[in-house]
Amino acid sequence: MTALNNLSRNHHFHRSSFLGFSRSFQNLGISSNGPDFSSRSRSTPKYLSPTRAFFWNWGKTENSRPSKIQELNVYELNEGDRNSPAVLKLGKKPELCLGDLVPFTNKLYTGDLKKRVGITAGLCVLIQHVPEKNGDRFEASYSFYFGDYGHLSVQGPYLTYEDTLLAVTGGSGVFEGAYGQVKLRQLVYPTKLFYTFYLKGIADLPLELTGTAVTPTKDVKPAPEAKATEPGATIKNFTN
Repeated sequence: MTALNNLSRNHHFHRSSFLGFSRSFQNLGISSNGPDFSSRSRSTPKYLSPTRAFFWNWGKTENSRPSKIQELNVYELNEGDRNSPAVLKLGKKPELCLGDLVPFTNKLYTGDLKKRVGITAGLCVLIQHVPEKNGDRFEASYSFYFGDYGHLSVQGPYLTYEDTLLAVTGGSGVFEGAYGQVKLRQLVYPTKLFYTFYLKGIADLPLELTGTAVTPTKDVKPAPEAKATEPGATIKNFTN
């Protein structure tokens, strides 16, 4: 009987303590369910379950990202002075075959070919040799470096015999938060490529990157000043 009385007194003590703490939190304007519960309840409809409420708030955050599509054109040129590409053979066939690796880096110019902006750098994995088209299918993962402006990363198919679309997977600097896709147009394999990015999720692009693109042909060349990286013919701290 004494033990039961002690248990009852302890129960009342803990209950009184809890109520005291609860009143203290209320006096401070803090809910006992957590410091941000009241703010969440104001911003989220009460009729939503916790799971639906999470996606409701997440959707609002996603929709707040800039959705305007911005085009960015660049030329990728292999000028034969970067020891690129390298071919790491994993198969025994004389031609490229499944699993062969091709790391590469090339020079990058603005679409109007007036400024050197940086380099590309990445890796292609051979997926399939296509003899009837005298070409190959690669899975590519690489980045475009734009000096102080940052970089863009892409991933997807690279076909040596036709145009392809790759996904923009992200970026840094002015490209932070970028998403969308990029069209790869091969002019001369593997030395001249033209890209058109369709970017979303970022602020307006710097004007010096958005000049009118030179019509892509196999004969395009960068301006001599840009090729020589003369002052005024590069972006600031261009990647080399």
